[in-house]
Amino acid sequence: MHGELEPVRRLWRAAWLRRLPLWVLGALPWLTLRLLPGLLAWIAWCMWDAVRLRQKVAHGWTGWFDAAVPGMEDSSALLVEADTPLAQMQRRRLLARLEAALAGSNVRRVVRPHVGTGLAWLLPWLALAAGVWFLGQKPAATTQAAAPVAAAAAKAPIVPQLTVSATPPAYTGGARSTGAPRDLSLPEGGLVTWCLKNPEAVETTLELSDGRTLKVGDKCAALTATESLFWRWRGARYTVKVTPDAAPVITVSQPAQMIQELKTGAATAAMALAVQDDYRVQRATLHLTLARGSGENIKFLEREMPLPASSNPRLRNWAKTWTLAELGMEPGDELYFFVRAVDNAARPHTVQSPTYTLRLPAPEVEDEEETTAMPMLVKPQSLRSQRQIIIDTEQLIADMKSTRMSADTVRERSETIAGDQGQLRRRYGQFLGEESSLFGGEAHDDHDARDGKLDVLHQFGHAHDEAENATLYDEGTKKILRRALSAMWEAEKALRAVTPRTALAPELKALVAIKELQQADRIYLHKTAFVPPPIKEAIRMTGDVVGAASYARVQGESADAIPVRLRELVAALSSEGALPALWTRTAHDWIRERLTDDEQRLAAQRAVQDVRDGCLRCRPALRAWLRAGVQQAPVLLQAQPVTTTPFTRAWREGAHQ
Repeated sequence: MHGELEPVRRLWRAAWLRRLPLWVLGALPWLTLRLLPGLLAWIAWCMWDAVRLRQKVAHGWTGWFDAAVPGMEDSSALLVEADTPLAQMQRRRLLARLEAALAGSNVRRVVRPHVGTGLAWLLPWLALAAGVWFLGQKPAATTQAAAPVAAAAAKAPIVPQLTVSATPPAYTGGARSTGAPRDLSLPEGGLVTWCLKNPEAVETTLELSDGRTLKVGDKCAALTATESLFWRWRGARYTVKVTPDAAPVITVSQPAQMIQELKTGAATAAMALAVQDDYRVQRATLHLTLARGSGENIKFLEREMPLPASSNPRLRNWAKTWTLAELGMEPGDELYFFVRAVDNAARPHTVQSPTYTLRLPAPEVEDEEETTAMPMLVKPQSLRSQRQIIIDTEQLIADMKSTRMSADTVRERSETIAGDQGQLRRRYGQFLGEESSLFGGEAHDDHDARDGKLDVLHQFGHAHDEAENATLYDEGTKKILRRALSAMWEAEKALRAVTPRTALAPELKALVAIKELQQADRIYLHKTAFVPPPIKEAIRMTGDVVGAASYARVQGESADAIPVRLRELVAALSSEGALPALWTRTAHDWIRERLTDDEQRLAAQRAVQDVRDGCLRCRPALRAWLRAGVQQAPVLLQAQPVTTTPFTRAWREGAHQ
């Protein structure tokens, strides 16, 4: 629509506002009576009235403007058709006059003589609404006449109406909920109560998924939910989903590693951790153990510190930057700490984090390869340390770059370093039982013959690791030794091949392994206590051997992986015949013992109910669930007795000859 007809739009809007009170008042009776058909009929009439009003405005607006605005000079028709330039100029002049005349409330003044309020239309609709209301009140007059019929109906059995209440455990802080039968979700230990809304009704029975039944009548039935189950009432099944209480979760964000080595000269150590539980963290403590000393002269100092609670009872965040003076740490000390947390469950969960270690290194000593994790050996003066070998190799690489060395000189220096590496490798190899000629060169010359006989073992043999020494080191120390020896061997091979640059990497790897051995002289273990079983004083030293285990060896018998009753039940479910006696108890016991997943267990129990109700099509499903409970049948090898006679022995000996 063109912009010139904007006054017409304003005229239509004013006409609709003139009828709006009629439309609203006509809908109020039907909304009061809450009668949808009457309301829809009134809305349809209002739509018809709006269409009719729009048609009226579209056909008569030119006459309305001519009558209400004298400045239009009966020329409103030019606003619709203006073909000549003169007519168009006259049209623009009339539009300007019309805009000035329709300012403010003048538009409603133009519409008022031609569009009425239409309140006369409201009277028939109000009469119709009053008649509908009167007819709706008429059945109340017949209440006394229907009293005998109601009394007769009261004598009929009352249909029980059930209400279900779910009460979470007190430690969760959850609110009790009551309503119609429905699926429920409860924390472990919650209480489910079934009551009759109309106690005058007959007693009703609830069937639980595990085969039990509950009676609901004058007294309510209650059940403590310890596992997920479903219950059936009047053919409908409802599930009670039980959520086990989760143990607290401990997260240690600082230090980032299990064993954190502080920098030399460090003055602080940071700790940051969080303890989170699904309901409430009842108690959280930080346990600190300071170890000082080396070898057998190690002292431990323990202390325990509670972690403060926060505004959120489910979460405890704690962080602190300790000074080493607060921790009491000195160079060479180690601090072990772990966190222990307890929740507020009915059976509290106690969890403990892994043990973290803060290590403050001691000042380096002159002989870096010496370690109290291994016996001390007196070494010759020519034995060089691993760090000295690395320094010699780096110097050789630098000399090869800066000066023009002859090939013979490079080979001589590389083989000299390789010899030092080989001697060091053999020294550490002694602790794994390897051969070594480091200290045996002179000893071989002292061997002599005894009584004119040559002692080959002592003259040409070497002493290897003994059984006693084989258990001297733990497996972790042996792994580090093997890694160091392997790296030394790779470095020696590279030096023998006159490639010192290639030998540098395994030399550094061997040095790292040796440093690990230096730090392996202190091991922290949690304190444990052995509690021996109680001794029965009544039978002590009486010679009574009743109940004692026999020392006679008895061949193991095959354990019955599948009970006989279950085999019979599975075989009976393969046909449509009768099932064994007490088959439901057998099925429920097997399902409860073998199916640990809640969804699988509930599905199997539904199959038991369906088969008990006489469903033949459900038997294959139940048989499949029972067979799924057989995880793995054990295989037992049985010895077969064989009779040996003189004839069979002679026959066997003759066959060998």
